[in-house]
Amino acid sequence: MEKKRLGFGARGWILCLYQFVAFLVYVIFTNWPMNALGDYYGGPGGTQNIAMIYTVASVLGVIIQVIAAPLIGKIKNIKLVSIIMGIISMLACLGVMLAKPGMVWKVFYFITCLFIIIWATFVVGILVGQWFPRRKGTVMGLVTISFPIANALMSPLLGKAIGMTHGGAPVQAIAPVLVSGYLPFFILGCVAIILAAILLKDYPEQCGAYRDNDRSITPEVAKAMMEFEIENKRTSVWGLKNTLKSPDFWLIALPMGFLLVGSVGMMTQTANLFVKFGISAQDPKFGIILMINAVFAIVGSYVLGLIDTKIGTRKSMIIAVSCMVISGILGAINTLGTNIAALWILGIFMGASSNYTVSGSVQYWRIEDFPTVFGKVNPLANLMNNCAPVVIANLIFANAAVNGGMPDAGPAYIFVGIIGAISVILLAIFKPGRIKSYDDKYRTAAGKPLDDALVGRK
Repeated sequence: MEKKRLGFGARGWILCLYQFVAFLVYVIFTNWPMNALGDYYGGPGGTQNIAMIYTVASVLGVIIQVIAAPLIGKIKNIKLVSIIMGIISMLACLGVMLAKPGMVWKVFYFITCLFIIIWATFVVGILVGQWFPRRKGTVMGLVTISFPIANALMSPLLGKAIGMTHGGAPVQAIAPVLVSGYLPFFILGCVAIILAAILLKDYPEQCGAYRDNDRSITPEVAKAMMEFEIENKRTSVWGLKNTLKSPDFWLIALPMGFLLVGSVGMMTQTANLFVKFGISAQDPKFGIILMINAVFAIVGSYVLGLIDTKIGTRKSMIIAVSCMVISGILGAINTLGTNIAALWILGIFMGASSNYTVSGSVQYWRIEDFPTVFGKVNPLANLMNNCAPVVIANLIFANAAVNGGMPDAGPAYIFVGIIGAISVILLAIFKPGRIKSYDDKYRTAAGKPLDDALVGRK
């Protein structure tokens, strides 16, 4: 009798919590300092200075990912790597939380950005792909809800500090408020790492759980599948050269990056989006706008994740990038009402934008090739994402000279609309079947048998 699959399983939920919290901590300790608190931490130049530190550190993190990519399939304990990266990230976050503005704080922020992006968006993501190869869209749609939640919490939790900063309050008066704002998330990050260290393994079969929480197969069959996967990871034919030669790698990876540019780039600038219309980050109206945006984002992230699982990553991404185009058009009109609507529509794909590097790599490549391909897809998307804060900040302040120094979101929304339209075209050209043809060619050259494992990928 087939056993029913319900939820994600107890340990599967722990993995979901681990990824959720990693994303949450990532946003709070990298986004908050350059967003609402840019003037406090950045000195002259404020947000743009902090965004530059974020970009430089994150690009270095991407380079590390690219260098490490060929080794991913050979690492025997990805979970242990994730725990070590998580601990380093949390220690750096402690410095961001406690250090006063100045060079020491900037060093801690640099280290945080460098390690936390590898931990939250790369190493833990490999675990998700290995535990949920068929349900990865649903899982990622759920855990990426943390992005809009973290962004929405910025205003009510740090509103007092933002007001004090703009009011010229001394450092010693602001610091306790910031510590109290950061502390709950620091504690939550530590708890998630401890739970993951105790209760998780690289593969669910190693701790009595089931792949995709699918109990319809016997433990013996599940173990055999795991051993086959581990063995074949070491000889993946999708090395760096072969991956970059496949046109469909670029056709799906570039839209993944554009989605992150549009969502994360704008998310890091939410404090500046409505200043032109007289709504500052400490205005109660701003908090309400972000809370409603979080509702759109939570629903959008989960629904697009379900669509990803049910009808395919490509179709889910087409819906997401279409929302980019609509958001860009509305924001370009540049009235208060259309800017609010543009942010809410942007929220639909805000959380989902971080789904696709994991789900696309699992969806269109063999499960044994997933870590190797993910080791190229994720760095490329992150490289684009990491440049986004600087690009969007410069676009928002592009018209400052004629606006009395005021930020203007119009140029940034036009940019979002353009890259959304480009993404629609790229995804229309993308063909999953062409990946199989390249896979067959690479496997033949390597002396590996051909099969129909990639046939019918949606």
